[in-house]
Amino acid sequence: MSRLTITMLLVACLGGSLLILTAMAGSWRWPGNNQGYEPVQPIAFSHHLHAGEMGIQCLYCHHGAEASRSAGIPAAEICLNCHRYVTGRLALMRKEDQAAQKEKRKPHPVVSEELKKLYDALAVDDEMNPNPQRAKPIEWVRVHDLPDFVYFNHSAHVRAGVTCQECHGPVETMDRVRQHSSLSMGWCVNCHRKANEEGVNGKRVKASTDCATCHF
Repeated sequence: MSRLTITMLLVACLGGSLLILTAMAGSWRWPGNNQGYEPVQPIAFSHHLHAGEMGIQCLYCHHGAEASRSAGIPAAEICLNCHRYVTGRLALMRKEDQAAQKEKRKPHPVVSEELKKLYDALAVDDEMNPNPQRAKPIEWVRVHDLPDFVYFNHSAHVRAGVTCQECHGPVETMDRVRQHSSLSMGWCVNCHRKANEEGVNGKRVKASTDCATCHF
């Protein structure tokens, strides 16, 4: 085999390798970057249904985000604030329950497989009241998890007018919640710089870019 042929083969292999590496580069990420993380949860709660189609505000369930550092995982009892009544009312609207309503018989509740998991965890009785002695915690899988050396305060951002979607993406379209943004230091700093230049919802802000604000 001639030296020219060997050289051409080497160049072709190198070019092919570069093309493959370029195609793969889009999926590479730095250690600790969990962008796109979308774990299966013990109960298939759909934000698309609740926040999207039904228009329930984020802060109704995640009310901790308005007053504290952490948004927190909503207590399962919050679900009953709606489902204690919605379930019964939907049942009354079912045609097969019209006769039961007229005869003052108890309506047949509408319970999906996922709702049954919730009711079993809360040990609800026939009147949709939870039993704290028999209730079992739901082991939700955390999606957004910043390193321990990072300080982030949800309430400061909520008070400044930053929407949940700014960091968490279009949650109202997600059937299963995923990490939309990289949440890297550079991503946060760039967001602060943009806010200082353009403001937040028409308001001027002074978002710090000092290291000690988030690392102390």
